[in-house]
Amino acid sequence: MVVLPVVLSFEFPVIGVLTEELTASLKKVYPNYTSYIAASYVKAVEGSGARVVPLFIGQNEQYYQNKIQKLNGILFPGGSCRFDVKDGYAEAGAIIYDLVEKANLAGDHIPILGVCLGFELLMHLANGEKELRTDCRSENVGLPLQFQPGFRKSKLYSRTGVETLTTLASYPVTSNHHKYCITRKNMTETGLMANWRVLTLNKDSNNLEFVSSVESRTMPFVGIQFHPEKNSYEWGEKQHNPHSERAIKTARIFNDWLAHEARKNNHSYAKLSDLYDDLIQNYPPFFTSKKGLYFEEVYLFK
Repeated sequence: MVVLPVVLSFEFPVIGVLTEELTASLKKVYPNYTSYIAASYVKAVEGSGARVVPLFIGQNEQYYQNKIQKLNGILFPGGSCRFDVKDGYAEAGAIIYDLVEKANLAGDHIPILGVCLGFELLMHLANGEKELRTDCRSENVGLPLQFQPGFRKSKLYSRTGVETLTTLASYPVTSNHHKYCITRKNMTETGLMANWRVLTLNKDSNNLEFVSSVESRTMPFVGIQFHPEKNSYEWGEKQHNPHSERAIKTARIFNDWLAHEARKNNHSYAKLSDLYDDLIQNYPPFFTSKKGLYFEEVYLFK
């Protein structure tokens, strides 16, 4: 008789957050570490009722496969790293994207949320790992979203209340910090429009129109060019993050979407102790803004 392992069913989803290689400024202050996660992403995910497990860069496919089988969703965070670094963020993201796409095609339901650079990575991977971004300037600025026809039927915004949608459309509550954009022209020329739906648009400081949120037509994949985690959890004055009550309330919906979708699969750890071994709580956050660095806090990994 085959004895199957006991699989625990938790009341909360567990989200894997991809680490990325250190920025130059982090590396200068913390030379003994190789990757990081900004703590604001962890707080935002936990604020939506999920737990966080770091997914380390530079690992083999089996490592990511083992993690994905136990995790309920994936977050590709923003940052400033390049897509052509060996054993880096983009290479790990490509493996994860391929594994999750295959799992969804086979009938599983594993969501991915890409934020800023993570959104750009989603588009990069969907485009066969070919560059499609456009230079733009939308840094340290809050913007209202320009909703596109049909957005109300989207996976991302269909559960959102009228008051929140009105705030998103009327007030500068989305925090933008990016020097690259993806435009509708980029998506049309590469054929991405066939599989991805543009939900919102914005314009940069040079009046260049860019895509600010998208979702896959067939997969539970969403990309947003702005940073909802910064509204509540990043305090650098030069970043000009929106901290109004409106901004705080609206920022929740994006990680709420991820947590909601993550509850649709029954992935779980076989033992609670295994989950505890993987959780982000095994790593202390560093108070990096006190040292004059960009992020308020970061988790650092060797």
